[in-house]
Amino acid sequence: MSSALDARLIAAHEAGDKAALVTLYQQAAETTTDQRAHWFYLTHAYVFALDCGAPQAAQLHALLKAAGREA
Repeated sequence: MSSALDARLIAAHEAGDKAALVTLYQQAAETTTDQRAHWFYLTHAYVFALDCGAPQAAQLHALLKAAGREA
């Protein structure tokens, strides 16, 4: 993850901006080459999407389920 993206994630956490966290964790998942990190970030995006009612929740759930990452 780039230092700029990391800084934006930290700022969104500090601000409690859950909608931004969904997007930022999705971006982190898309930019990493580490598969463990990819699923870690997508899981976080999903949790924040559920928490704030973001429309991405259904798509994130489908991705995690298809990958065997959610029962």
